[in-house]
Amino acid sequence: MTGKATIRDYLMLHFIVLIWGFTAILGLLISLPSLELVFYRTLIATVGVALVMVFRKKSMVVTFPEFLKIAGVGVLISLHWIFFFWSARVSTASVCLAGMATTSLWTAFVDPIINRSKIKWYEVALGLLVISGLLVIFQFETGYWLGLTMALVSAFLGALFSVFNGRLTLRHTPYQITFYEMGSACLFALLFMPVYAEFLTDGQPLQWAWIGLDWLWFLVLGGICTVYAFSVSVELMKRLSVFTINLTVNLEPVYGIVLAVLIFGESEKMTPQFYLGTLIILISVLIYPILNYWNKRRKAVSPLG
Repeated sequence: MTGKATIRDYLMLHFIVLIWGFTAILGLLISLPSLELVFYRTLIATVGVALVMVFRKKSMVVTFPEFLKIAGVGVLISLHWIFFFWSARVSTASVCLAGMATTSLWTAFVDPIINRSKIKWYEVALGLLVISGLLVIFQFETGYWLGLTMALVSAFLGALFSVFNGRLTLRHTPYQITFYEMGSACLFALLFMPVYAEFLTDGQPLQWAWIGLDWLWFLVLGGICTVYAFSVSVELMKRLSVFTINLTVNLEPVYGIVLAVLIFGESEKMTPQFYLGTLIILISVLIYPILNYWNKRRKAVSPLG
């Protein structure tokens, strides 16, 4: 942190997390299927970040090997969003967000594997707690197993690109990373369309045309939920700790599920067992950063390190 945080900073952080929680709902409001939706979202985001970089005179130059690494992460992001919006379509926004709540715990296991560090005991315990929550949901919401499975795949891919991004931020600016990741995600979505149209659409043609208020929802999704939210979150990192940001971001599924029920009403209302399973997942997610912070503090004061 480089400055002192204010109440406004904390309120703005919660507002950004609320915006991110709105993305699954936008996926249902937009008439296009998931792949076409991701293509347009990443296209709008690429143009938006490019305009921000030009306006703020940020360099776009990276070496070709580094570009390939960033582009590879962009492919993961594209797949992550495709499964994310697809999950909401085949189930509900609430089911999608319940599965996405596992992202931080996927990260707890993926990060040690990629960065070759030890897996912590409490991460294993919390992982088992998450599994118990998922079993409760699967047991009583069997009609949504496909959507929840897609959300879990999306959460795993989200954990992967988050870990890789953590390494890329050591060498590149957030604007460079976002510009090339959004661009490569857009290109991947475009190149994947022939395969998608042939094997995954039951013979239905690709849907390119926007209908009704799609233009408005796309502007919100690409402009506010992606470019604006990203720019503000980067600014907040200068004054808020990583612990504070990660703890607050864990509330995204909570905000999203509440918004989904308020907006879609009866179609988003689930059984009590669904909310019990989701609560178990959210408790584990909220406990994780607290235990992680406590473990780091304990090691810092321990003479044995």
